[in-house]
Amino acid sequence: MTISVWHAIAIFAVTAVMTWVTRAVPFVIFGKRKEIPKFITYLGKALPGAIMATLVIYCLKSINLTEFPFGLAELISVAVVVILHLWRKNIFWSIAGGTFCYMILIRTVFPF
Repeated sequence: MTISVWHAIAIFAVTAVMTWVTRAVPFVIFGKRKEIPKFITYLGKALPGAIMATLVIYCLKSINLTEFPFGLAELISVAVVVILHLWRKNIFWSIAGGTFCYMILIRTVFPF
C-alpha cells in the first residue's frame, strides 16, 4: 500500500498542529494566573511515577514463569535498568541500557 504525497503531507500537518495545540493549551488555560492550581501540581508529581509503573506492568504482563527461559531476559533487563538508574540517575541511560540489554538477550542468549 502506497501513500500519496498529499496524504503524507496531511499526516505531517495534522501531527504538527496537534503537537502545537497540546503545548499551547496550558498557556491558554493558566497564562494569566500567577499560581498553578494545586490539583495540577499534584498531577505533575503523581503521574510520572504512575505512568512508569503502568508501563512496567504492561511490559512484564506476558512473562511465562512456567516455561524456559522463565522471563530471564525481562528480569535481567529490569535489573539492568534499576542498577543503571541508581548508579547514573539518568532516565535516558536507564531506558537505553535496559532496552539494549533486552534486545541482546532475546537475539543471542534466549532466541526463541
